[in-house]
Amino acid sequence: MQKQRSSCILKGMAKDLLARIKQSPILCDGAMGTLLYSKGIFINRCYDELNVSQPELIRGIHHDYLQSGAEIIETNTFGGNSFRLARHSMAGQVHEINFSGARLAREAAKSFDVFVAGSVGPLGVRIEPLGKTSFEEARNAFREQIAALVEGGVDLLMMETFGYLEELHQAILAARDVNPKIPVVAHVTIDEEGNCLDGSTPETFTPRLEEWGVDVIGCNCSVGPVAMLDAVERMRTATSLPLSAQPNAGMPRSVEGRNIYLCSPEYMASYARKFVAAGVRIVGGCCGTTPDHIRVMKSALRIGDARAKVTAAPAAGQVKPAAASVLALENRSRLGAKLASGEFLTMVEIVPPKGTDIRKEIEGARFVKSVGVDGINVPDSPRASAKMSNQALSLLIQQEVGIEAILHYTCRDRNVLGIQSDLLGASVMGIRNLICITGDPPKMGSYPDATAVFDVDAIGLVNIVHNLNRGLDIGGNPIGAGTTFVIGVGSNPGLSDMDEEIRRFEYKVQAGAEYVVTQPVFDLSLLENFLRRIEHCRIPVIAGIWPLVSVRNAEFMKNELRVSVPDSILERMTAAKTPEAAREEGVAIAREMLIAVREMAQGAQISAPMGRYSLAVDVLEALGTSRPTSV
Repeated sequence: MQKQRSSCILKGMAKDLLARIKQSPILCDGAMGTLLYSKGIFINRCYDELNVSQPELIRGIHHDYLQSGAEIIETNTFGGNSFRLARHSMAGQVHEINFSGARLAREAAKSFDVFVAGSVGPLGVRIEPLGKTSFEEARNAFREQIAALVEGGVDLLMMETFGYLEELHQAILAARDVNPKIPVVAHVTIDEEGNCLDGSTPETFTPRLEEWGVDVIGCNCSVGPVAMLDAVERMRTATSLPLSAQPNAGMPRSVEGRNIYLCSPEYMASYARKFVAAGVRIVGGCCGTTPDHIRVMKSALRIGDARAKVTAAPAAGQVKPAAASVLALENRSRLGAKLASGEFLTMVEIVPPKGTDIRKEIEGARFVKSVGVDGINVPDSPRASAKMSNQALSLLIQQEVGIEAILHYTCRDRNVLGIQSDLLGASVMGIRNLICITGDPPKMGSYPDATAVFDVDAIGLVNIVHNLNRGLDIGGNPIGAGTTFVIGVGSNPGLSDMDEEIRRFEYKVQAGAEYVVTQPVFDLSLLENFLRRIEHCRIPVIAGIWPLVSVRNAEFMKNELRVSVPDSILERMTAAKTPEAAREEGVAIAREMLIAVREMAQGAQISAPMGRYSLAVDVLEALGTSRPTSV
């Protein structure tokens, strides 16, 4: 009689869960092992056994996640199968450990309107045909664990971190043996290319999991949000089933002997929204994800849900607000006019000072203007260091020197509301030219404890600016006359993963990018390859030119800034025996690059290392009287 009542409850819960995720995305909890480790439980302990020996510790972690807004909590039973427990001489305690784990989660959840998921992980052994464990043995082990979880009162099964499809198949079959009605969320773990450990691609494993009758298909663990989002987007094309995504909080880094996951809660939250936009219905986190991450992710999903309601299609009889007409490119700025006409243009980069004394930067702007430079490119706290506001310096350069500034605008330090406010203010103050970039995380700079926001990346930022030019705010609501920004982006022709770089470039162009500035060019073959790859979505390309000042500067560019510097360039810089000779050789190399790119690109951005503006002018002299007027 009791068994029949449990079956009815599960049937109702299955319907509730699947109906619930159709209405809106649902947030899962984060890592259990990460929190246990942080509380002093060493990794050689059997974490699953803590359900029996330290139940209050486990209950407390569940409660922390529930208080943070999790709507699904997972039992502490990831390794609760007989094979893994045998390593701790506990193979005979499968029922006790899993039943206790389910009851602890159930008790913690009793005051919350949430679901309890039974966590089921791989067996930790190879099964046939790669190992000596048979399919039948594997299925029996999963069945034993799952039966205890169901008896303990879980609402669904969360199968996690499976790298081999055949093993996951046995777990799915075992779940259907125990109760055909219980919802099954089946997660594979993937590498940076989106493939399972057995080599299965998203296009392969997704339809197989659907064929095996799971209710939700997902990825968890192993990789951070970026690689998982790529895999999810590929999975979405292969199934109409709900998807789940639970990435690690980035890749672990060893810090003072401990593995630390460096993704901030804000960064994870920004990707939670991206997962939902890609069709994910269950979002959570794996290793390194804490209640702090879940709390911020919850807020982000609430904002996204509210925004979706605000920007929903107008009801019958309502008129959708019309966007303003966008001012023609040539009428937005002098830079825009040159871009529109095809003229070759030049920019010089001037970095904001650390303090408030801007005399050197203003005089530098006057100097480069006097030799015919078209604009001053002002970066935003390059390498995530603390410097004067580049927006303030851009305005002062325009007001005091009378030359247009090109403002680098990054996503690192501002949420979407701050971005909109900043850009509207910049437009009113006369800023017309932007380069939209994601920005370096603070941990790459001088203040690694500073927090980042990253509500959007460069692609999302371009979308925001494009809408502002159309007179629409981030919610798609009219704000009156549009802004008049000329929208630039960045790109790196020297990255090893050019497929990913081209994919992001295509998205930037689709979002509204109107020109691109590249990283410094030292290898012309890479620039040529980049130009060929973007021919189908070509916008004006401004090539970066950097006059090297020393061999150490060249090594830094190559090894720390991911700029491709050929060995031949390093050899030339090494051969320079004095600092002055090194600077002269750096200028000579930059002049060669400038002469070469002027027939390939529509402009050049010349850097002035360490504020040596004379070096930039020395490079520009290579254009001479033969400076091209069109491309």
